[in-house]
Amino acid sequence: MEIESTFHMYVQPVVHPQLTPFCTELTGIIQAMVDGQPRLQQVLERVDEWMAKEGLLDPNVKSIFVTCGDWDLKVMLPGQCHYLGLPVADYFKQWINLKKAYSFAMGCWPKNGLLDMNKGLSLQHIGRPHSGIDDCKNIANIMKTLAYRGFIFKQTSKPF
Repeated sequence: MEIESTFHMYVQPVVHPQLTPFCTELTGIIQAMVDGQPRLQQVLERVDEWMAKEGLLDPNVKSIFVTCGDWDLKVMLPGQCHYLGLPVADYFKQWINLKKAYSFAMGCWPKNGLLDMNKGLSLQHIGRPHSGIDDCKNIANIMKTLAYRGFIFKQTSKPF
């Protein structure tokens, strides 16, 4: 029930190479953090390499992505890949929506996502909201807490 490995990279935006003030205010990501970084295709290749190195591509190993909502893997990533002519790896086509899992476990919908889930579980929020890596840490913490309470996680996404 501990984090064993972490993958984190910034992606250089292609369509809108200059970050908007809204993006910076929301995520804390500034232009200097994405300038000169790999583009999405290279980052997805590195994700695949990391998954292979961690043994997560072994057909005998069960793994699944966990998101705070369906949008990231149902809409955003497939849309970006389609626009750029990139394939979407099969492992991105199934996931656990933590909002749904939390609502099954706790009996209420977390309107404000991770902030509400942390509050409902009496957990301290880690880092900055909407910072991808901090969101991952919060997701892991919430899952750990729900699992210790006996909740069994299941895929929530519908097959493509």
